Amino acid sequence: MITVENLKKEYKLVKRDPGLKGAIKSLFNRKYETKHAVKGINFTIEQGETVGYIGANGAGKSTTIKMLTGILTPTSGKVTVNGLVPYENRQKNAVNIGAVFGQRTQLFWDIPVRESYNLLKHIYEIPEQEYQETVAMFTEVLNLEPLLGIPVRQLSLGQKMRCELAAAFLHRPKVVYLDEPTIGLDIAVKVKIRKFIKEMNQRWGTTVLLTTHDMQDIEEICDRIIIIDGGTILYDGGLEQIKKQFGQQRVIHFELADKEKFVLPAALIGQAAVLPNEEETKVSLSFDHESVKSSFVISEMMSMYEIGDLNIADPKIETIVEELYNKQEKGGEHEKVLANS
Repeated sequence: MITVENLKKEYKLVKRDPGLKGAIKSLFNRKYETKHAVKGINFTIEQGETVGYIGANGAGKSTTIKMLTGILTPTSGKVTVNGLVPYENRQKNAVNIGAVFGQRTQLFWDIPVRESYNLLKHIYEIPEQEYQETVAMFTEVLNLEPLLGIPVRQLSLGQKMRCELAAAFLHRPKVVYLDEPTIGLDIAVKVKIRKFIKEMNQRWGTTVLLTTHDMQDIEEICDRIIIIDGGTILYDGGLEQIKKQFGQQRVIHFELADKEKFVLPAALIGQAAVLPNEEETKVSLSFDHESVKSSFVISEMMSMYEIGDLNIADPKIETIVEELYNKQEKGGEHEKVLANS
């Protein structure tokens, strides 16, 4: 569905000294510097995949999305979406895609949501029966009934994002780009939006490319992640694979009869670390499972304390991503990460 080959995007920025003197000087002797926003990335996404595209601010995520949607023209390289070159076939490409940008709206600000959907029906030439069926389904799944008669400008952020999602999927596009779709939303709305995205992917086989800083979005929606940093891809693979490859840390939460008397067993000193835990009866120990087995940690704790319950937690994806960034900053790990993935 999406093919990206050696894709690059560079910007030419004017360099000038500060103040009036610098402004006048730049008029006669203008100097430029080149910013490499995306540096020759490669990936393919199959139809029906749900892919998380993540990275720090300025990593190149939004630039990539804009090239895939046809908003930007690449400096070099190739990109095709459903067989079309987006920036050469913008209108044809737009028919096959949907997009939600967390800080921008595609709905019409001063008219009711229902009228915005009706306009989109004509723009995308959606057959009447299909349109009615789709709106009815979205109204039920996203609980839109109370919102359809309200102008967009009067909606809260959470209400607006639910309406935006429905608008992006209204014409049943083959690809949907979601850029921070849950930013600033409360937990209840996030759960509803995640459920909706998964349901549309399963129902219509919609390909979803999601950029977000909320790792819970990634874990619940995506089967695969692409991590980009400094315009270069650090990792491209499955969620479980990256957890196995880079998530060596394990955490065990122990429920103790008397937490106040807890002291780390001597055999675990240097092998495990005590993590902060605000619960009155629980102690959390973190360790590298490649160096220390969970069974050993549990055995040592049980030999010294009365354990009411315990829970072994898998590494969180945000911890693994942070680990990858740290390795990249230290240098020498980038090629290793790519080779392994």
